[in-house]
Amino acid sequence: RPNLACAECDVVRMFTSILVANRGEIACRIIHTCRLMGIRSVAVHSEPDISARHVSMADEAISIGGAAATDSYLNIAAVLETAKQSRVDAIHPGYGFLSENAEFAEACAQANIVFIGPPPAAIRAMGSKSAAKALMEAAGVPILPGYHGDQQDLTTLQKSAEDIGYPILLKPTAGGGGRGMRLVERPAEMNAANGSAKRAAISSYGDGHLLIEKYLAATRHIEVQVFADRSGNIVHFFERDCSVQRRHQKIIEEAPAPGLDDDQRHAMTAAAIAATQAVTYEGAGTVEFLLDQDGEFYFMEMNTRLQVEHPVTEMITGEDLVEWQILVASGQDLPKRQDQIAMKGHAIEARLYAEDPAHEFIPSVGHIEYLHMPDESGGIRIDSGIREGDDVTPYYDPMVAKIIAHGPSRVDALKKLQSAVSQVRVAGPTGNAAFLLKSLSHAEFAVGGVNTSFIDQQIETLNTINQGGAEARRALGAIGVARHRERNIKIEADALSPWRTSRGWRINQAPSESIVLVDGDQYIAVIISRDEISISGQTKQFSVQFRNDNNLTAIIDGVELQGNIVIHNSAVTIFCNGESSRFQIFNVLENAEARAGDIGEEIPLAPMPGIVVSVLVEIGGDVAKGDALMVIEAMKVEHTIRAAVGGVVDAIYYQPGDSVDERAQLIAITHNET
Repeated sequence: RPNLACAECDVVRMFTSILVANRGEIACRIIHTCRLMGIRSVAVHSEPDISARHVSMADEAISIGGAAATDSYLNIAAVLETAKQSRVDAIHPGYGFLSENAEFAEACAQANIVFIGPPPAAIRAMGSKSAAKALMEAAGVPILPGYHGDQQDLTTLQKSAEDIGYPILLKPTAGGGGRGMRLVERPAEMNAANGSAKRAAISSYGDGHLLIEKYLAATRHIEVQVFADRSGNIVHFFERDCSVQRRHQKIIEEAPAPGLDDDQRHAMTAAAIAATQAVTYEGAGTVEFLLDQDGEFYFMEMNTRLQVEHPVTEMITGEDLVEWQILVASGQDLPKRQDQIAMKGHAIEARLYAEDPAHEFIPSVGHIEYLHMPDESGGIRIDSGIREGDDVTPYYDPMVAKIIAHGPSRVDALKKLQSAVSQVRVAGPTGNAAFLLKSLSHAEFAVGGVNTSFIDQQIETLNTINQGGAEARRALGAIGVARHRERNIKIEADALSPWRTSRGWRINQAPSESIVLVDGDQYIAVIISRDEISISGQTKQFSVQFRNDNNLTAIIDGVELQGNIVIHNSAVTIFCNGESSRFQIFNVLENAEARAGDIGEEIPLAPMPGIVVSVLVEIGGDVAKGDALMVIEAMKVEHTIRAAVGGVVDAIYYQPGDSVDERAQLIAITHNET
């Protein structure tokens, strides 16, 4: 393992240059600290990321391959060759990609480049969840009942699950972040869950080995941030609560954990230190536990890297964890002792994703037409690798930003975060800002201490659309379209000519303008006159004042509304009262032909670009409404395509391994009444 310490003295030489082997917000985060420390940063990027924010932030940026992660960010040879050409001292892998790859850490050492992370042996020990649990059990750290053996045949897994007792969790032994995890509630589900989990494990980590854990309902996900150096010093930075999850992946995290008493905190942090000692660790790590309703906790896994949610720990301790990583990797001892690390106030983080909460959180791709984030002041921090004009692609994680709030108390931090999230404006891909705001505003979350079932239990409430608000957004959208047309009319005529206006001027008639908005499969006819607006035949009084092109205040039937309107190409996006709506602007001449050939909802379509994983039906076979037809993988998540109607399969247009475009027809079904 390379060491920058001088062989003849006690002086440790700091790195002069670091290559960041990652992308997005974590790459920007690392580059920011490098800049503060006076260290030259080198970014790598794939072809689609040539204009990404982390590329422009770095002192130098180099392309390392194509769009697929395996061709670029996971390409060890390309990363190391770039590091050699750039003459860097060290590589920071961030999280994900190569951050927990022991082979990459070894390859760095062989190239005499410091890997900013733990030793390969520690990565291997904790990278296999099975080996990690055995090691933790020997160290006296409590673990969940489960199967962690090498036998991976279905019969062995089924028998182990029956011995443990359903429900159980199937989990890849490699990797983290909840990818590949499957909840199995009864024996009949085991076969399909096993196949799906293995495919996800191979796709994400290149290793299809699985383990089984007893599934505990109503548990909390608590993790402890630890740090160790080469001299054997170990400290913790208290705990984080990461219980608010969808698809077994976190979207809201906070520190410290609400309701955790001093005895629980001491026991859990002591167990985390013991776990770190057991693996002869170095650098940043996170020991994750499940906390049950009785106050008992169990080791779940150890992530040998920086976590996505590390900002909440930085906010309550005032420490820069990336700086600590760099200092420790350069051979220095930990900057502080345990008694010098203090906890101040409370911090909460919300992850802003391009995804659709109303449709099982399916990732959303597309062009970021407009992006407005809250100001970073008064305890608000924004970590983002996305800028207005960027594209969210199907190749990588669809995170747009992390919004973090810090305050003297949990109540203060929560109010700040609610206010910050309510100011988010993203036009283009579908986003989860409204869902986050409803989650943060939910009475159960406000009390604190929710468990990992929170979103599943409250999903209908959190996805409820305010119908009155939806009507108001339709009205604001039509008003915005009318304003946009007026300001962009190109007719050249006399200054006094009525043809210079698009306000529906007519001889001997009150002026009015007709606008048609398309909301899904609904066509909304809107007629706007001087002080009235008619939506689908319902007339309302209105007045409006534009503060600028995008912001307006409208009074509709006596109710004042403030909104933001973004018009891009043939779509209008409206933000009002923490929610948003996006409508297509219907043009008879432009849309008639397309509408005539529109595909009905009964046709199985690809929800996004992806790869076909499996086909579950045969030509000539009967299917019922709701039957699984095909599985597609996109953004490291499997999506099951189901039949919207019953019928007979006439054609299958794609096979496993095929790439599909968004809205591509996958299967042809002849509908029947049964």
